[in-house]
Amino acid sequence: MNLISISRFKAHAYRVINTVATTRESVVITKRGKALAELIPFHPPQNKPVPGKLSSTFISGKDIVSPIGEKMWKACT
Repeated sequence: MNLISISRFKAHAYRVINTVATTRESVVITKRGKALAELIPFHPPQNKPVPGKLSSTFISGKDIVSPIGEKMWKACT
């Protein structure tokens, strides 16, 4: 992990980003010696999302459309 000041990063942002992309090492951007941000290399997602993958996990045993009636509401009493 490399350290770079914010003023130097602003002056050489393209070069720093290019270095992070090629070396795959992160860079910590500092201001007056304190860490502000970390520039890390991009990692593309390993798996593509599958539509409907979790559709079987939702189980409902009751009718969710019909009203439940006033006796079920405790706020009415």
